[in-house]
Amino acid sequence: MSARPRRPARSAGFAPAPRRLPGAERAHACADADRPVWLLDLDNTLHDALPAIMPRINRAMTGYVMRRVGLDEAAASALRVDYWRRYGATLLGLLRHHAVDPHEFLRDTHPFPDLHRLVRRDVRLAHLLRRLPGRKIVVTNAPGAYARGVLTALGVAPLLDGTIAIEDMTFAGRWRPKPSRPMMRRLLARLRLPAARCVLVEDTVENLRAARHCGVRTVWVSGIAWRARPAWQRPRRGQRGIDVHVRTVVQLARTPLARRLHGHSRRSE
Repeated sequence: MSARPRRPARSAGFAPAPRRLPGAERAHACADADRPVWLLDLDNTLHDALPAIMPRINRAMTGYVMRRVGLDEAAASALRVDYWRRYGATLLGLLRHHAVDPHEFLRDTHPFPDLHRLVRRDVRLAHLLRRLPGRKIVVTNAPGAYARGVLTALGVAPLLDGTIAIEDMTFAGRWRPKPSRPMMRRLLARLRLPAARCVLVEDTVENLRAARHCGVRTVWVSGIAWRARPAWQRPRRGQRGIDVHVRTVVQLARTPLARRLHGHSRRSE
């Protein structure tokens, strides 16, 4: 694996800006800098992956651990969950302790030729994305091909400004997906925005805490995965690191945070 950082594609909205801008482009850049950027998680945030998708991913990951580590099914499943809890992603534990091929892992654990049949589409999601001011970027620990497939199935790909998948969260020769604070700081540097202008919308509390530590505002989407969430992932009332709580992402536009950012964005135009 190359030691050089991997740069996200230009379509993801992270291409480096030129050092000097002509007058018209400079004015546009200044206006864009006042608009919020919504960093949107994918599974169990923009759609409900619990009924059909997550069980298949979990089984595929367990099967991968069985083959590569040489464990029976129960032990492999326990190790998968342990790495997820300790490192924020099963892949990170496998990289640290078993030197697996990360691209092989992602390919083998997300086999979805029938993805369009499994995604639960909610027409309200497109309406929400049209109403939210500023830029909308999906930031997911899922692989890029899977993320693009889900967004296409949801019918919202044209409403987004880019996708940052787990393959894009590599630098200094290391994989650093959420909840990595260095990854979040690097992402903010690429956006060239104050952290307070960015909002992470997530269902995973650990990812929200890490982003809030970096100065990013946070929205916790609790409703989809609440019953399936292990106790250690359930935040206590008044939990630090969470600015706004909604049950589903479609409620986001009605929150005071979204209204405030919408008003600020309109005054900047």
